[in-house]
Amino acid sequence: MIPAHDITGLILAGGRGARMGGADKGLQNFNGMPLALHTLMRLQMQVGEVLINANRNLAAYESFGVSVWHDALPDFAGPLAGFMTGLEHCDTPWLVTVPCDTPLFPLDLVQRLADAATAQEAEIAMACAPEADGALRPQPVFCLLRRELMESLHLFTQGGGRKIDAWTGQHRTVYVNFNAPGDDPRAFFNANTLDELRQLESPVRS
Repeated sequence: MIPAHDITGLILAGGRGARMGGADKGLQNFNGMPLALHTLMRLQMQVGEVLINANRNLAAYESFGVSVWHDALPDFAGPLAGFMTGLEHCDTPWLVTVPCDTPLFPLDLVQRLADAATAQEAEIAMACAPEADGALRPQPVFCLLRRELMESLHLFTQGGGRKIDAWTGQHRTVYVNFNAPGDDPRAFFNANTLDELRQLESPVRS
């Protein structure tokens, strides 16, 4: 078992929001509150501490009451830049990452990733979930990873690497399926547009 206090949560809110007209996704309204704040509240109950990775509107994110850090790499380098930032500022043995634009992610996400990592003695546990076509696919921005991987990720990104699966493929990775009876089929649906965000608002299921 990995206790919750040994896991730091990282909310990835550092993207350009290109498919949302350049809007800062994490600050868009979702059921009456900023999307990243909703994500924070959902993640806080699963981990010991939460950090936010953002590259603009830092004061707005800081108003949520948690530490906010910008990318360790320049030019909106993608999720791995957020991973790197989280590992650099993580004080626990494990870091779990979630994006700010997937507000219905499971309330037992971290527990199931942690249980699988422990059982398989893995360095990384990654969620897999059904997509629109029904196929079960990895969800690489939902990752639990050991803090000791920071050096490996630093070397990978400094060498120009940007693809999550290319890096995780170098380590002992376990894939955790979230397609059991009772799992919300929309749990890993990410809102890339404002219309998609509105579609997720009602009904909201835990």
